[in-house]
Amino acid sequence: MPEQGDVIYEAGLLTDYDIYLFREGSHYQLYEKLGAHPLTVEGAAGTAFAVWAPNAASVSVIGSFNGWNTESCPLRMREDGSGIWEGFIPGVGHGVLYKYHVVSRHRNYRVDKADPLAFSSETPPHTASVVWDTTYAWNDGAWMQDRFAKSWQDAPVSVYEVHLGSWRRGNDPGGRFQNYREAACELAEYVEELGFTHVEFLPLAEHPFYGSWGYQTLGYFAPTGRYGTPQDCRYMIDRLHRHGIGVILDWVPSHFPDNEYGLVYFDGTRLYEDPDPRRGVHPQWKSYIFNYGRPEVRSFLISSALFWLEQYHADALRVDAVTSMLYLDFARGRGEWIPNRYGGKENLEAIQFIRSLNRAVEARCPGVGLIAEESSTWQGVTLPVGRGGLGFGMKWNMGWMHDTLEYFGTDPWSRADRARGLPFTISYAFEERFILPLSHDEVVYGKGSLIGRMPGAEHEPYAHLRLLFGYMFTHPGKKLLFMGGEFGQWAEWNHDRGLDWHLLDYAPHRGVWCWIRDINRLYRTEPALHERDFDRAGFLWIDPGRKDPGIISFARMSGSPDDTLLVVCNTTARQRDGYRLKCPSGGCWREIANSDAERYGGSGIENAGRLESNALADGGGSQALGITLPALSILIFKREGAEA
Repeated sequence: MPEQGDVIYEAGLLTDYDIYLFREGSHYQLYEKLGAHPLTVEGAAGTAFAVWAPNAASVSVIGSFNGWNTESCPLRMREDGSGIWEGFIPGVGHGVLYKYHVVSRHRNYRVDKADPLAFSSETPPHTASVVWDTTYAWNDGAWMQDRFAKSWQDAPVSVYEVHLGSWRRGNDPGGRFQNYREAACELAEYVEELGFTHVEFLPLAEHPFYGSWGYQTLGYFAPTGRYGTPQDCRYMIDRLHRHGIGVILDWVPSHFPDNEYGLVYFDGTRLYEDPDPRRGVHPQWKSYIFNYGRPEVRSFLISSALFWLEQYHADALRVDAVTSMLYLDFARGRGEWIPNRYGGKENLEAIQFIRSLNRAVEARCPGVGLIAEESSTWQGVTLPVGRGGLGFGMKWNMGWMHDTLEYFGTDPWSRADRARGLPFTISYAFEERFILPLSHDEVVYGKGSLIGRMPGAEHEPYAHLRLLFGYMFTHPGKKLLFMGGEFGQWAEWNHDRGLDWHLLDYAPHRGVWCWIRDINRLYRTEPALHERDFDRAGFLWIDPGRKDPGIISFARMSGSPDDTLLVVCNTTARQRDGYRLKCPSGGCWREIANSDAERYGGSGIENAGRLESNALADGGGSQALGITLPALSILIFKREGAEA
């Protein structure tokens, strides 16, 4: 029987077919073959190691099991030209710390590297990888079975965006993080009560610098150890699923940090990063850009995406910084970038990678979608690959976010001068399958909180915020709100402290929270508010502000011809009595939502009972309602006879 320290070279997990797929760029389960895998060989328990380092002169495994000795456990390079080093080491098992000691054939370079495919890592600032048995007994079988049949397009999707480290963190310096299991219990119950359909986590993958919020990723197959083990992370997702809540993970294939123990110069050459610094180094973020033209790198990245979807049961990935991937001149000036082979600025290799990624996800994970954070005017982001698009399921509508917050940030008395105002957002609402983000990016870097950007004094900022949220939930597109916004946190988000939960003890903040809860429920139960989010036939202007700038009204319709809701937004600071609201059909209507209701902290001005429409004096047979329209409010009406 082999003893600890003996390396066996004939016990690897890789087959010739694995090597073929890896070098072709189409090995999508690389995590089953590379990395560290506990198993038993010749009756001895140990771990099989495999790492890609084609330009290394030697690679050895060092760790807590051999005193970090660089000579005792050498790996052997395969003879098939793959550049993979492998070996089985008896006596090495679950929980053992390790790294690869890499000696390059170039630049007189030797370094200790973390495993790019490690399932677990030491908690930063420590940097070793950890051999880990990821076995977990899932209890979300019903959810996983149902998601295959679910459609993003006609379903309600309202997302609560969370940075796990600061959601329930103590506000004292160095306050303790909640772990995955603690967060699982509280977060599932909280999100369920608020009515959100999904939680989106800022990256949970291991990252060296906490202040990057996870967007400087190094653990492409390992959840951060700051909050617990891989099993703990799975438990959190499992718990959310059992509460009927989907899980979206932020994922970063656009760049990686320059930490020496990470991917950079992995074998003494630019292995994972593009070899040309005009393509491989990000000038703004001081990070490295993946070489999307290299098949092995594509296998690595697509395997990572599928790993989180298949092994962690994520329901979607939000792909960060897609714009930076698509354009060779992103964040670069003249002379700092090189054109593609056609003379253009499009990154052809990145486009090929994105399309391959979306095809792989569509084929292997039905019911799952990838969401693009893409801020340019690139056409066809959510168009299927077969029709010339990139193939994403949805795209963040950054234009809506910018235009809407800019409008709401102006004094209500001057909004009549902003002729385009809110109606402009509808002009591009159906160009892609959009999700409307009020995300973490809008409450950092001196921008202040959402409520802090609302004008007015005393009750007015709260009224503005409720109106903003009501507009988002009635506007075509899926919804996303960053934590803290749901109760009107005044302080700008700080990743080093928890949210100001004590504000919920104060009526104005509790009112905003109750409005989010109720508008979420209305959005989920009213097909007119979600069935045709991506279809122009689901939206009809009543008045985009022509009659009275600052007051807009529209209808939302589902696939049923009789299922119509009327929405009117008064973004001015003046109440309107007897306001004539045109409606597409006659009959009795009733108010089913009013952001100015007392229970939300408003003035309590409502339109109670049944409202009978009557003919307008335009001679065209049009019908209208006479309503009371509170200042800074949004009202929703439904025709009597249809269930609310």
